[in-house]
Amino acid sequence: MSQLHPGWPAVLAAGPVTLRPLRRRDAGAWSRSRLANVDWLARWEPTSSQSWESRNSVGEYHRTLSRLRSAARLGTMLPFGIVYGERLVGQLNVSNVVRGALRSCSVGYWIDSAVAGRGITPTALALAIDHCLTEARLHRVEVNIRPENHASLRVVEKLRLRQEGYHERFLDIDGGWRDHLSYAITTEEILDGTTLSRLGGLPVPPG
Repeated sequence: MSQLHPGWPAVLAAGPVTLRPLRRRDAGAWSRSRLANVDWLARWEPTSSQSWESRNSVGEYHRTLSRLRSAARLGTMLPFGIVYGERLVGQLNVSNVVRGALRSCSVGYWIDSAVAGRGITPTALALAIDHCLTEARLHRVEVNIRPENHASLRVVEKLRLRQEGYHERFLDIDGGWRDHLSYAITTEEILDGTTLSRLGGLPVPPG
């Protein structure tokens, strides 16, 4: 960890769920998962001129990983892979890290549909929030979600994040400017515990 970017690199775990830095050898698993989940993921992804196959290829993973590592070194991101048991099943990026008077960040994530609904994503998000508000020395974490994304809305509801606003035409997603609901949490809201403690329990291990 560094003074520039306290809290990174880090490995965070709760039960069978682990957040860890992405690795070069994750390329195959990442690409296979993304390609197999086009119907599950594409409608929530940023607009791109590349085909789904091109932007989720092994080669593109390596280019993306290089950009993520550069941002992590600069202190503007904490890019994590989501691991369930021993398997890479998704990704969680803490981005837009701002220090100074604001000390804020935003979090985005995706999960393989094959393991959705098992409590993995709420656990991963809770781990990230607790880390950001402690070791990473941030004050505020924000999550922005399209109103139509009911699965992701259930994640923030389970963690009892506060709905903070409604942003019209906020991000260019899947070919258009999409409205987003904004959820947030600050350090003052978890003084009596952790975000992870708001979950009823941890996911069952695979197998």
